[in-house]
Amino acid sequence: MNDVSQMFEQAQQDVQTLRKKPGNAQLLQLYALYKQGTLGEVQGARPGGFDFVGGAKYDAWAALQGRSQREAQEAYVALVASLKDQQG
Repeated sequence: MNDVSQMFEQAQQDVQTLRKKPGNAQLLQLYALYKQGTLGEVQGARPGGFDFVGGAKYDAWAALQGRSQREAQEAYVALVASLKDQQG
């Protein structure tokens, strides 16, 4: 396992221990980076109808199209570190 993978796994654990829940925009960004970092490009059809949360998640993930899994993992690690720093 390379260093980025290890840091990504650690960041996944660290995000669970944040004292304050991140805002909705940050949560969407975390979700999208996690999905891109683990599964790659967006998959499936965009939820429709009144599934506003599902649609927002899909759109956030789709916005990362073209970014490699490694890049997404690095961005996820950086975002979690930033959130931890903000909380002291």
